[in-house]
Amino acid sequence: MFGVKKGKTPPNSIDSLIGAGTRIDGNVTFSGGLRVDGEVHGNISSESGEQGTVVISEKASVEGSISVGHVVINGTVIGPVFAGESLELLPAARVTGDVEYHQIEMQQGAVIQGRLVHQTSVKAVELKLATSN
Repeated sequence: MFGVKKGKTPPNSIDSLIGAGTRIDGNVTFSGGLRVDGEVHGNISSESGEQGTVVISEKASVEGSISVGHVVINGTVIGPVFAGESLELLPAARVTGDVEYHQIEMQQGAVIQGRLVHQTSVKAVELKLATSN
């Protein structure tokens, strides 16, 4: 219960900021860490091959999908959320859309209107029939 959490921990650095009072109409792709204090009307994703971290603050809103390794939400998200590694929902989080995650932490007060889908780390393996020559 107390001590070090198991699993991968998200990076602590925030490289980019969408400030309060700022509205972006369009998709946002970033590397490293992104903090959203304003509004985004479009999809948010990390660079291909990078996990990344996105933080949606209490006053922020996102209308679009989020597809990032580590996601922390304390604001409003309207759209699907895919957290490849971990998802943290703080007390002011309001998510309208399906949520896919590997690990989840949800604090009292957070609200999800959609499906919760747990993603396992096991990948499907296609079996092929042996051919005889």
